[in-house]
Amino acid sequence: MMIRSRAQRFGPAMLLVACASAPPSSSSTPSNAASTTARSSDFGVVLMAHGGTAAWNEAVLEAVKPLRAHHDIEVAFGMAEAPALQDAVTRLEARNVRRIGVVRLFVSGESFVDRTEKILGLRGGAPATPPPPPRPAPTGHAEHGGAAGHGGHNMATFRVATHSSFALSAQGLLDAEGMGTVLADRAAALSKTPAREDVLILGHGPGDDAENARWLAKLDARAAVIRGRAAFRRVQVETLREDWPDKRAEAQARIRAFVQRAVQEGGTAIVIPFRVQGFGPYAEVLEGLDYVADKQGLIPHPEVTKWIEHEISALEAGPFRAALPAE
Repeated sequence: MMIRSRAQRFGPAMLLVACASAPPSSSSTPSNAASTTARSSDFGVVLMAHGGTAAWNEAVLEAVKPLRAHHDIEVAFGMAEAPALQDAVTRLEARNVRRIGVVRLFVSGESFVDRTEKILGLRGGAPATPPPPPRPAPTGHAEHGGAAGHGGHNMATFRVATHSSFALSAQGLLDAEGMGTVLADRAAALSKTPAREDVLILGHGPGDDAENARWLAKLDARAAVIRGRAAFRRVQVETLREDWPDKRAEAQARIRAFVQRAVQEGGTAIVIPFRVQGFGPYAEVLEGLDYVADKQGLIPHPEVTKWIEHEISALEAGPFRAALPAE
C-alpha cells in the first residue's frame, strides 16, 4: 500500500526510514505446529521479537511460519520480558527440549543482551522469583503505551525456571547483508525516476553516541545495495533517536531538511522504514512534506525468514551455556 503526502504535484521521492521499535506485547505466542509435531531432537528455538499491535505480531509469526516444519519454535514478544521468556521456555521444555537457541529479532544486536542473559540465568543480577505485580501507571506516549516499565512492557526482571542450556544470537538485522536486498526491493517498487530521487535511510537509533555511530555505519553498509542497483541522486543515512527528546529534535530537523531539499531541487523523496514492521512515527515526523511511502518495514520479506533460519542453524551447532547457580 502506498502513502502520499498532502501535496501531490511533485513526482515520487525516496526516503528510506529505519527503526527498531514499536508498541509492545509482553506475552509469548505458542507455536501450534511445533506443539503438535513430535521432535526427535532436544533442540528448540525461542524467537525474541519486539511485537506490539496485532498486525506486528502476525507479521512476525508469518515470517517464522516456513521454518516450523524443521524447528521447534516459540515466540516471546516484548523487550526481553521475563514472563514472555518463561512462557516460551516452559512450552519448549514440555516438549523435551533441553538446548535452546535464542534468536533476537531486533534491529540492533546490542539490544537487551545483558537483560536477556540475566533472565536466562547466564549472568548474575536477576532474582530467582518474580516480583509482585506493579501498580497501574498513568497513560504515557501513544506510540509506546506508557504502561508498566518502558513503553508499556512488563520490565520486571527475574530468572526463568529452566532445566535447559542456551545459545544466544549476537547479531541484529543491521548486521544482515540480506536487509540491503529488502531495502533495494522496497526502493524499486516506489521509484520512478532515480536520477531525480533522494534516498534517506533512517533508523530508530540509540541514546549513546558511540552506539549510534555504529548504527549509522551499518545502515550505510545496507544502503550499498540500493546504490548498486540504481543511480539515485542521493543516498544518505540518519537515525531519529526517537526516545531521546534533545537528540531527536536535532535529527528530525535534518530529516525534514533532506526531504525539503529534494523537492526544492525539482526532485522527490520516498519513505521506507527499516523497522521490523510498519511505519511507526514517521508520518508525524514528516507531516506537511511531499514524499511517497509504503507502510512496510523489513517484514514481510523472504530475506528476513532466511536470516532467522541462518541464525537458528548457527545456534544449533553450539556452544550452549548452562544457567549459573542461583544467587
